[in-house]
Amino acid sequence: MPHLPDVVLWSVPAFVLLTVVEMVSYRLHPDEDAAGYEAKDAATSVGMGLGSLVFDALWKIPIVAIYATIYELTPLRVPVLWWTLILMLLAQDFFYYWSHRGHHVIRVLWACHVVHHSSKKFNLTTALRQPWTTWTVWPFYVPMVALGVHPAAIAFTSGANLLYQFWVHTERIDKLPRPFEFVLNTPSHHRVHHASQGGYLDRNFGGILIIWDRMFGSFVAETERPVYGLTKNIETFNPLRVATHEYAAIARDIRAADSWRERAGRVFRGPGWQPAERVAAEEARKAAQEARKAAEEARKAGSAGERAPASVEEPAT
Repeated sequence: MPHLPDVVLWSVPAFVLLTVVEMVSYRLHPDEDAAGYEAKDAATSVGMGLGSLVFDALWKIPIVAIYATIYELTPLRVPVLWWTLILMLLAQDFFYYWSHRGHHVIRVLWACHVVHHSSKKFNLTTALRQPWTTWTVWPFYVPMVALGVHPAAIAFTSGANLLYQFWVHTERIDKLPRPFEFVLNTPSHHRVHHASQGGYLDRNFGGILIIWDRMFGSFVAETERPVYGLTKNIETFNPLRVATHEYAAIARDIRAADSWRERAGRVFRGPGWQPAERVAAEEARKAAQEARKAAEEARKAGSAGERAPASVEEPAT
């Protein structure tokens, strides 16, 4: 197995330089419509990124052990050559798409990934806002190991994918020429992914390539300006709360659940899932509330009519 560099670690100086350049660009050419920068938000994003380095190092211990075991058990071997490395990058990006999509539609996985979407800003520091519980990611790459890809090669391709996605977290770059927009994940596509509007939710999951979204029906082009953040924002800059708030919400919902079926749904269904009986009860409550409101408005209108003075006809001339 040839030595493969840690591309993310080697790119840290470039991350810093490009972030400074973006900050300066907002100073020199402000855009009132852009989300821009906020000191506390940027500090939280950087803090989440630094924390993720520590926690990722811990999670790697059991994950590497699992990968190594699978790699030793499989008789297949994929050599690391320039052309096989390209195929590995393509395969990793394919499985990244499904990992990313899964982390949006399964709540316990969303509890990990929601961290990255918790900022109401969208700039290069947002790319650094990484989760601390990435133990949910490793199962998606087991097929690559089982097919004979060395775990170190998966680490390299994952780092390359993460490195690519740094530059797409910006509002300073408009749409690129059509061929690039058709094939690659771009800032325009990723702005859609980070938006909280209904039509933009759970779209554009691609890491390097956007063709997976086009193939599997999850692509949406950027039209209206995105509004960033969550559908229900957490309003905190505390890194610990940012990292754990959805796990805490899951725990609260499990405690309040009426059945084991509901408990399972709170963990394994979508982030906004509600049991049918609760949905029906909520709709009935809203209908009753609207009926009371309509009755009250009718009563007020009737009272106003009774108090109104009778009109006096003018004598005929």
